[in-house]
Amino acid sequence: MTHSINLLGATGSIGRQTLDVCRRYPEIRINTAAAATSHEALAACAREFGVKKVCIFDESRYESLKNELFGSGITVTAGMDGLCECAADEDAECTVNAVVGAAGLLPTVSAMKAHRRIALANKETLVAGGGYVMQLAKECGVDIIPIDSEHSAVFQCMEGISGDRHSQIKGIILTASGGPFFGMKRAQLESVTPEMALRHPNWSMGSKITIDSATMMNKGFELIEACHLFSLAPSQVEISVHRQSIIHSAVVTADNAVIAQLGVPDMTIPIQYALTYPERRVSSSKPLSLSDIGQLTFEKADTETFSCLAAAMRAADMPQTTAGAVINGANEVLVRLFLEKKIAFTDISDGVCAALDEIPLTASDDLDNILAADRAAREFAESRSVADI
Repeated sequence: MTHSINLLGATGSIGRQTLDVCRRYPEIRINTAAAATSHEALAACAREFGVKKVCIFDESRYESLKNELFGSGITVTAGMDGLCECAADEDAECTVNAVVGAAGLLPTVSAMKAHRRIALANKETLVAGGGYVMQLAKECGVDIIPIDSEHSAVFQCMEGISGDRHSQIKGIILTASGGPFFGMKRAQLESVTPEMALRHPNWSMGSKITIDSATMMNKGFELIEACHLFSLAPSQVEISVHRQSIIHSAVVTADNAVIAQLGVPDMTIPIQYALTYPERRVSSSKPLSLSDIGQLTFEKADTETFSCLAAAMRAADMPQTTAGAVINGANEVLVRLFLEKKIAFTDISDGVCAALDEIPLTASDDLDNILAADRAAREFAESRSVADI
């Protein structure tokens, strides 16, 4: 199992749950820790776990963090350079990337080049730069262990398949909760407020991923991520809306057997498994009782209403291009604008689709191309007025 980690996104939802796992298993030492803006929470984390170095991504909070940690002997860094420095620190075996958004891409690259194993909760790394990142992982001999519940489920199911997995796996089933608006049509979504969209029926997550779940963009991102992680074509991935969020995903084998991973909606298991792999240890997750659940249901996703998912499917069919970087960059800006109540809920999907239609695509095997596409998509989304989207 892992004995030391660099923890990026330490104060977010995944980061806080990772800290809980480390409290349960104190032999997992936290070497470096990073956060976006929460300097007080980061300082508290650093002191509790005795980390050697921290990074606050928001450089305006650098002095505040230094003051919080004055006299502690903990090194304080800031910005993207500091984030990459923490990610690549060689006193840890593994870098846990729980950063939100495309800001997680460069730290992943830095950690890989330093030959750190990656426990990945930052799906945007593979959405925006999947082909480049997977090739770099191969060149550097770095393993990527997924933390997202769906990809962890697939990873766990595949662990039980011996021999040549590629020839034995027919495809996978990615399950989706459907978010708070499943079953609604576009006209009903036009009046959705941020407060309504943040009420996820099953999961407690950060605001960005919760909105992505409401638009079903999150599931589209997971489709792209799965194709890269498991070397699958989009046609090998079925998305099934499973409202109970008990089956986290499944693998379909060549003989049409289906192997699924089940559990209550709780991120503890995938986080802990990524850190204790290949061991399984006692966790704080509640046991699953199927008789208490009663029934499990499955329905097709509505890609006409939830056109963010349709856009992600289009991008998945263009894996050698910067399509993933374009939809991700545009989506990040549009979600922020929606949370700020500057655009409507349906403007998110309209803007993402427009960005994919209008921004020229280039080859995604080059990091500069990926970063340029991300910038172009953000500028495109920022420049769109409510009337234009």
